[in-house]
Amino acid sequence: MPRIRPLIALAALGLVFSPTTASIALAETQKGTSMKSATLSAQSVATVIRTVMPVGYDEVAPRPATLDGQGAELVRYERTDGRNAALGGEHFSTVIAADGRLKGFARIDLALVGGQLPTREETQAIAIDFLRDAAPDLLPVLKISWIDPYDEPLRVARNGRTEDLTLTGMKVKMRNTADGLWMWVIVGADRKVMVFERDINWITFPGHRGTEKWLHDSWLVENGHDVDRG
Repeated sequence: MPRIRPLIALAALGLVFSPTTASIALAETQKGTSMKSATLSAQSVATVIRTVMPVGYDEVAPRPATLDGQGAELVRYERTDGRNAALGGEHFSTVIAADGRLKGFARIDLALVGGQLPTREETQAIAIDFLRDAAPDLLPVLKISWIDPYDEPLRVARNGRTEDLTLTGMKVKMRNTADGLWMWVIVGADRKVMVFERDINWITFPGHRGTEKWLHDSWLVENGHDVDRG
């Protein structure tokens, strides 16, 4: 499967993520190239999905979804061997808006548990490189808030027992300075993007996410959603 192309390292930035981080990264991506269209074509979105989808997964359940009152589609993929197929288990899921924009994906796979996480500098480079291909419209307007480890839950069945594991990646949390919405990229121990979400509405008081969490199995369970495997 194609690997995400490495971006020129941003080591000179150290561990300080200032408001100018995005503009510096964007300048690197534009050297000798031209920016892509702000809105990717359906073919381009499909290419991004193929690039990040793990091997051995098939589509099992497309369903309509709503994001902040706008139509979208949630598509879930699970392992072809049926391993850990229940909600809370292994899956690759995408959310695509009605206008064709990739709103996000989650790659929750047992192979990502453990392993050495990338540094903040590596994480930032991988995230910016990913956005250049998957969401180029965000590059000129993003501001990095922080880069830190972030945990995702994973429930697996092994040796006749159910285990609750923790899948940890490095999260780059960013804000769109044009509209105030949030976005993030989480990079796994394999140096590939594990989770991407964009256009997230955050309710400042009392402090919680307003946009629906279709990529998160715990949210699906809490809200009474199941997976229709046909």
